Order: sequence, then C-alpha cells, then structure tokens
Amino acid sequence: MADPARRRVLIVDDAGLVRLYYRDALEAAGFEVDEALNGLEALEKLLSTPADLLIVDVNMPQMDGLTFLRTLRRQAAPVSAVPALVASTEAAAQDVDAAYAAGANLYLIKPLSPDALVEHARLLSGAPA
Repeated sequence: MADPARRRVLIVDDAGLVRLYYRDALEAAGFEVDEALNGLEALEKLLSTPADLLIVDVNMPQMDGLTFLRTLRRQAAPVSAVPALVASTEAAAQDVDAAYAAGANLYLIKPLSPDALVEHARLLSGAPA
C-alpha cells in the first residue's frame, strides 16, 4: 500500500541524464517519481495516474513544455490544478514571462542543485519536511 503522505512527481524532460538527476534527488527525499519524455507523453500519464507536482522542461520534441502547460491548464480539475515547476536553461525575461503565462507556478534556471530541487518540490507539492 502506498504511503498517503508520499507525493508523486512527474518529471517531463527529454534529457535522460536530467531525469535521472532529478529522480535520484527526489526519491532520496521520499518522493515517488515518474517520467515523461515530452508534453504529449506527460498528458497521457496524468490522465491515467494523478501527480502532485510536475517538473517541466521547456524545449522538448513533439510537445514542448509551454504547449504542455497551456494544454494542461485547459483540462478539467484536478488535472488542471497540478503545480508545475518549470526548469529551463532559457534565462531571458520573456522566457520566464511566457512560462508563467502558460501556467507555470515557478520558473527556475538550470542547473538546479539537489537541495533546491527538493525544497521547491516540497513547497509546491505540500509534502512534509
């Protein structure tokens, strides 16, 4: 039986090393982690298995992170209300503004330290400290 206090994070990033890095840090902190290679795969996963937090890259094939967020926010609740942390190498003000306009709850510039990733994941998902 799954621990009801354990939060589920869906990592949406096309880079395998990034997903592994995030997975290692989050699982070590007690999160349950799933992965998607792009926004399209993430939508399919979310419609079948709920998540408590999304960690989303911007630049991905098939469906980029901003298109994914805009599509997600048009879905019915509770799927549309899942908090989204966007993590990207794009650091220009217009990139940050575009992410928030698409539905991001937080925008961070890569690379993320494991401690920062876990702290933000706890805050956004409501996980216990």
